[in-house]
Amino acid sequence: MEPIEPFRDPQAARVLAEAIAARSTRPVRLMEFCGGHTHAILRFGIPDLLPPPVELLSGPGCPVCVTSAADLSRAIALASIPGVILTTFGDMMRVPAEKGRSLARARADGADVRIVYSPLDALEIARLNPHRPVIFLGVGFETTAPMVASAILAADATRLTNFYVFSTHKLTPPATRAILDAGEVRLSGIIGPGHVTTVIGLEAWRFLPQKYGVPCAIAGFEPLDILRAILALVEMIEKETPDVANTYARSVRPQGNQIALNAIERVFEVAEAEWRGIGTLPASGLRIREEYAHHDATRAFLVEIAPAREPPGCRCGDVLRGVLKPTECPLFARICTPQDPVGPCMVSAEGACAAYYQYGRERVAWSR
Repeated sequence: MEPIEPFRDPQAARVLAEAIAARSTRPVRLMEFCGGHTHAILRFGIPDLLPPPVELLSGPGCPVCVTSAADLSRAIALASIPGVILTTFGDMMRVPAEKGRSLARARADGADVRIVYSPLDALEIARLNPHRPVIFLGVGFETTAPMVASAILAADATRLTNFYVFSTHKLTPPATRAILDAGEVRLSGIIGPGHVTTVIGLEAWRFLPQKYGVPCAIAGFEPLDILRAILALVEMIEKETPDVANTYARSVRPQGNQIALNAIERVFEVAEAEWRGIGTLPASGLRIREEYAHHDATRAFLVEIAPAREPPGCRCGDVLRGVLKPTECPLFARICTPQDPVGPCMVSAEGACAAYYQYGRERVAWSR
């Protein structure tokens, strides 16, 4: 494991911040896609290091947050089927649906909902409970999809017939396209997601400079990683030479991780998906292939759900599109808090509202 101290060196951060300021001659608006970047940016006070022309916006990079209200309602309905064990990552438990419903509330009402740290944990629960259907709620981007694919392959290879997946997995490039196509916010550059790009590869973002004339810099998750990405973007913007820069070369390769991509390709097929705040996007989700349909919870369990609506007053969708900063939402830190969240952006560990709430007032003094 690499030591993190070199990537948090205060003197190196000041040098990078000075270089960004020296090269910035025009206003630029950069969007970080990844929720992990949002938290790192605010935790380490990176906006305070940047010159006024450089503005950072958060994007739809929180998988829990972009899970649609309809998919959440379906997950709650699946959990409520007698005998079913529904397994999920912890962030999904408290995401509020209509009328105060949530997976946590369903568990309190008697549903067997269990938090797991990996789909392999769900697989083990299925092995230990052979007479009960076990459903794993698959939430995430290209980063988590290979693990879920591997779990399905393992279940199939061992003839574990009581293991199912409810796939709500989403693909990141289509959401970026949708934001740029909508034109609600004019973006000068994109801070590309490091973990996602480790899987899909640098070339997956080539469409940004080629089609939109927007530069992209792939970043890691330490402060120096992010500052290097911002510097690369500013330089490309100033020179008017949009490209895809790899400032996370210790993890990201041009073609990505072929083993992970092969697992995704084998188990899933690309399909449309509904994104909270963005809507239904074609070719932006992953659906379990027909060959593995016997592990698909949506095929095995037909449940009816009422039309889903967003929580009243919640502006999470606007935050996810970069139209609104969390602090501009009238509910932020007043009615909506991590202890009593109204929307998923305040619940998830990758949510922008949670980041602004936690680090907007209290930051690590690493750069002082």
